[in-house]
Amino acid sequence: MEIIFELSRKGRQGFILRKNEVSGRVEDFISPSYLRKSPPDLPEVSEPEVVRHFVNLSSMNHHVDKDFYPLGSCTMKYNPKINEDMASLEGFTSIHPYQDEDTVQGALQLMWELEEYLKEIAGFDAVTLQPSAGAQGELTGLLIIRKYHETRGNPRKKVLIPDSAHGTNPASVSMAGYTAVSVPSDSTGRIDIDKLMELVDEDVACLMVTNPNTLGLFEYRIKEIADIIHEKGGLMYMDGANLNALLGIVRPGDIGIDVMHFNLHKTFSTPHGGGGPGAGPVGVKDFLKDFLPVPVVKKDGDKFYLDYSLKNSIGKVQTFYGNFLVMVRAYTYIRIMGGKGLKEVSRGAIINANYLMENLKDIFELPYPGPCMHEFVLSGEKFKKFGIRTLDIAKRMLDYGIHAPTIYFPLIVKEALMIEPTETESRRTLDRVIEIMKSIVKEAEKNPEILKKAPHNTPVRRLNEAKAARSLNVCY
Repeated sequence: MEIIFELSRKGRQGFILRKNEVSGRVEDFISPSYLRKSPPDLPEVSEPEVVRHFVNLSSMNHHVDKDFYPLGSCTMKYNPKINEDMASLEGFTSIHPYQDEDTVQGALQLMWELEEYLKEIAGFDAVTLQPSAGAQGELTGLLIIRKYHETRGNPRKKVLIPDSAHGTNPASVSMAGYTAVSVPSDSTGRIDIDKLMELVDEDVACLMVTNPNTLGLFEYRIKEIADIIHEKGGLMYMDGANLNALLGIVRPGDIGIDVMHFNLHKTFSTPHGGGGPGAGPVGVKDFLKDFLPVPVVKKDGDKFYLDYSLKNSIGKVQTFYGNFLVMVRAYTYIRIMGGKGLKEVSRGAIINANYLMENLKDIFELPYPGPCMHEFVLSGEKFKKFGIRTLDIAKRMLDYGIHAPTIYFPLIVKEALMIEPTETESRRTLDRVIEIMKSIVKEAEKNPEILKKAPHNTPVRRLNEAKAARSLNVCY
């Protein structure tokens, strides 16, 4: 396929600018030092060519609007198009963050109400919408925890992280100035309580827990774990990446969690990945609300305003107030679903995951048996005797028009396939996926060369991944 610059032909245009009605030269308004010496190198193409080019590009890429996308721990759920309609309203797209508060009361009201919804959904007393991604939400939460301990005279040194944690967790810990200490899992795939008790001391700032964890299993002893951490003066941080399993069922703030980040771009149906940007709001309990980033949205009577006066604030973590149009999408989704609908979301996600797990566990291996929550982790270890790796299975799935799940994570499962179907998939889709997986397994046993050379019919064949990582060549 040609790139846009190869389609370019001198003199073609797809848009005609209105005649400039401002008198004078450009140099009269902009310093010559900021002006180009030559025209920018832009492609010259007609509107039909532009539309066809990008439609063809989108069809080459796999996305959730195209087919099944079971990316474990990332909740690639369908994004209702009404979200895009609301985010496209001129009243939202035409405002500017430097406007006077009196002129953006609608936007401030939406932000304030979204915070109220998130507080109610997860059981927290205050929320910041500033962080622009889950990882930035993690860092924000850890900086809040650090500032809290500093005000008490001891910033502490360590953060405990389960060995099944998301990869961003230890990175965020290091950026916040802490040392990450791994907590092993027990035979059920959950936190080993005995090992945890050996590791907890007065130098532990917090435990970062994902619940359900990355195996899709609920930490049913979470309140006991929280009590152990709190007894030593530490706090409980929860990675909210898997909140899609808990809506209307469990509120993290009610089971001992002090700080948690949300992923609006996962749980609340706003696009992410190539369709970003994201948003990673952080919720806290009451004793931490003065540590939130500023400004926070406050309400006084019928008026909404931005408050910069939090005495222990960690400062700003994002330009202005966060990714506003992502907030609009999440707000729309929550308003449409309502409390009852959000609970059905999680029920559907749990049912779908368990349905797939029960139908696939015998043709693969299930190292940590369920029932699971919203996702589960299989092992393809037994196919190594045929010379087949999990990577080969994942590549072959692409030939059937479905995206591969997360593979080789979490690290505590050999040849892992981490599958999350979400609630937005029908039983018909799940049954098709089961048949595809059974077909791939038969190929692995009888004709493994097909898998080793897969994919066979995708726009790009299998790459030399080591070479691609070391010799990256990106065309514009």
